[in-house]
Amino acid sequence: MIELVDVNRHFQNGDETNHILKDINISIQEGEFIAIMGPSGSGKSTLINILGFIDRGYEGDYLFKGENYKESSDNELAEIRNKTVGFVFQNFKLIQNNTVLENVNIPLVYAGLGAQARKTKVSNTLHDVGLYNKENLAPNQLSGGQQQRVAIARAIINNPKFIIADEPTGALDSKTSKDIIELFMALNKEHNTTMILVTHDRKVADKADRIIHILDGRVQREEVVE
Repeated sequence: MIELVDVNRHFQNGDETNHILKDINISIQEGEFIAIMGPSGSGKSTLINILGFIDRGYEGDYLFKGENYKESSDNELAEIRNKTVGFVFQNFKLIQNNTVLENVNIPLVYAGLGAQARKTKVSNTLHDVGLYNKENLAPNQLSGGQQQRVAIARAIINNPKFIIADEPTGALDSKTSKDIIELFMALNKEHNTTMILVTHDRKVADKADRIIHILDGRVQREEVVE
């Protein structure tokens, strides 16, 4: 489903050029659960920005279902992102002045869904992630784990082809982290949603099918989790 072929990424900093990603070759199959591990500064964030159709200033090829979107317009890429990718972040990135329902609703508004259809879909999705009768609460009225569930609901509301989760348990205690990872595993197995999870936590990474280790901008090794 996803294939990176000889991908390099440079960033210009004044007169200096920084080579962040170096000859990256990665294949991810539909329905796989992938963990990406590596120290800070190894290139993980740059890699997921490319995978998420955010950064296209790379050299090499990124093929999604055999298609190359590098020459697509910004509007086309935004539409592809909205239909194809769900993002989950460490700090949740919820809009604090909006209710839970309004936060989860946002991708559906961009997709052009009608109001009643949006409300039904949001309610069903919140039910799926274990949030009952929370639609009208503000994010700051929820625990960290509940806020991350709202973020996951927003990420999956459009039935994306894959989810990119960037340190999704980094701000959570160990029990809540376990609950969130179990939710990801259920989404992966029950809906065949491809998961790409960036983590520093080996226990979290061990829940994946495969771990891609990044070091100094290169794929150091790939490891199949037994």
